[in-house]
Amino acid sequence: MPLYEYLCEPCNDKFEVLRTISKGADPATCPTCGDNGHRVLSVFAAVSVGANGEPVPAAMGGMGGGGACCGGACGCS
Repeated sequence: MPLYEYLCEPCNDKFEVLRTISKGADPATCPTCGDNGHRVLSVFAAVSVGANGEPVPAAMGGMGGGGACCGGACGCS
């Protein structure tokens, strides 16, 4: 099951919910205030350590920075 990120606008809390793909676009209950949160684009970064211990961005295999699509719900399609 995928992990989706949601934003609750009334309390400005960001939270994650593990749920099925078919329920990904549905609102999720905010754990802080109990209101409905809407799904937002999740962004991640991968970092590894170089020979001298310095952080080095990990290769993304041509993906261009990573991220997750919301299936068109945010107008990305």
